[in-house]
Amino acid sequence: MDTYKLNVAFCHPKYWLAWLGIAALFISSFLPYSALLFLGRLLGRSATFFAQERGNIARRNIALCFPALSEKEIDNKVKLNFENSGIALLEMGMAWFWPSWRVRGLLKVRGAEHVDKAIINGQGIIFLGAHFLTLEMGARALGLSQPCNAVYRKHSNAVLDYWFYWGRMREHKAMLDRKDFKGMLRVLKNSDALWYAPDHDYGKHKSSVFAPFFDVENANTVAGTSTLARVKNSCVIPVFLKRLPGTEGYELIFYPALENFPSKDIEADTTLTNQQIEKMVLECDDQYMWMHKRFKTRPEGEASFY
Repeated sequence: MDTYKLNVAFCHPKYWLAWLGIAALFISSFLPYSALLFLGRLLGRSATFFAQERGNIARRNIALCFPALSEKEIDNKVKLNFENSGIALLEMGMAWFWPSWRVRGLLKVRGAEHVDKAIINGQGIIFLGAHFLTLEMGARALGLSQPCNAVYRKHSNAVLDYWFYWGRMREHKAMLDRKDFKGMLRVLKNSDALWYAPDHDYGKHKSSVFAPFFDVENANTVAGTSTLARVKNSCVIPVFLKRLPGTEGYELIFYPALENFPSKDIEADTTLTNQQIEKMVLECDDQYMWMHKRFKTRPEGEASFY
């Protein structure tokens, strides 16, 4: 775990734009939730004009995963995805700066009994997550429900990296770099909980395998969930945060622990974790991070999807 502190180097002009964005998020966090939703959707719609490349990536991903959809249906999903992306930006301010009582006021929890059962059994818990647009708010919600250790990827901008870390640490125990596999194993050996999201494509790596994801037969997927779950007396509980309609708030959803996991077949295990993520995505597919090049790594000899 790294220790983050404010640094005088953060005053350098190259970080001024980042500080301006942080200030805007802080100020916006005082607005009513309904106003934040309205502004977020407006921001997302505006982004369609200057983020066309991201729109094309989202359109391609959705078309690959749901080939039965018409062009009009895909366009509508891309539009909703942009709107949710705009809301997600303002949610960063909510997740980082809202007091706990305000978050709890909008939060419902489903499936907490699955976590309670694992705790009673003294098990280490791998919270199987995914990259939803509610990621920042999800970190806060999970921390309020079940504080844990979370795996993260450092941001290239030092100021933003500091604030992402600070915001996610408001309720959690520790943040572990995604390369710190020994640290993750240590958490589970101590019968503690670890949040882990294996659904981004980080390129060809010894810890990645090709496994189906929706209608894409070979999706490059981090297979670390299976390896982590081999720690004695550990279980895998899928979890994600769903933004509810209107101003109803959020639902933190825990699924039952995976059964007979891990197996001796790492590809079968990775297929199973992908299937669990598919179930989560289908509950609110407009809130998934479709603008990421999920299928950028292809098997040898296959052309790029993008």
